[in-house]
Amino acid sequence: MPSFHPDDLTYDAFLGGKLHLWQPRKGYRAGVDPVLLAATVPAVPGQHVLELGCGVGAASLCLGARVPGLSLTGVEVQPAYAELARRNHPAFEVFEADLAAMPLSLRQRQFDHVLANPPYFDRAASIASQDSARETAMGEQTPLAKWVEIAAKRLAPKGQAHFIHRAERLPDLIRALPHDMGSIEVLPIAPRIGRMAELIILRARKSGRGAFRLCAPLIMHEGAEHVSDGDSYVPAIRAVLRDGAALPF
Repeated sequence: MPSFHPDDLTYDAFLGGKLHLWQPRKGYRAGVDPVLLAATVPAVPGQHVLELGCGVGAASLCLGARVPGLSLTGVEVQPAYAELARRNHPAFEVFEADLAAMPLSLRQRQFDHVLANPPYFDRAASIASQDSARETAMGEQTPLAKWVEIAAKRLAPKGQAHFIHRAERLPDLIRALPHDMGSIEVLPIAPRIGRMAELIILRARKSGRGAFRLCAPLIMHEGAEHVSDGDSYVPAIRAVLRDGAALPF
């Protein structure tokens, strides 16, 4: 894929302006999901973080904006998106590679945290996007189980893997976890009170032995239904999106 033309890019504010990212005007654009994922990662300065399928770097760079002193690395298969990720932060180390064929220099390294926002849609049961870049980001080409396997392999002892995905794929994520991944914690995310969870964030620890934890649902918006346009996020979500706050669970 060639580089994006300057006229086809936007420079967007994240975290209330603490972070700005170059993104394509059309195609896949980072939204709320990678920001929420980054907010739940309990990283500390000096740790090494790997993002699989990093796109323009939204999740990694949101995490880096909250926790200074991290070593951030990403893998992105689409050259034009990898180029934007590097442009978005010079210190962001981005490998242009398919997850299943990462360079040896990366496969020999270990990370304290590995995070991923895998494509949500199984194209055996859904319709592909006409935009090739959006389809690569949203349509599952590499099986979800492969994403989980690769994340687990890149973890240092006691390291954590972090995923955000659609709620119906939770059984697939859990089944895919290798036997040495434990201390599984799941945060359901529901749009409003009384609504079913649509997303989940799952994290698991290498050699973890803690009991499985299913947390209370995180509610995104105030009120039981959409009444008018505008910012209806609950305070905890607003603090993440506007102030770059952490979202512990």
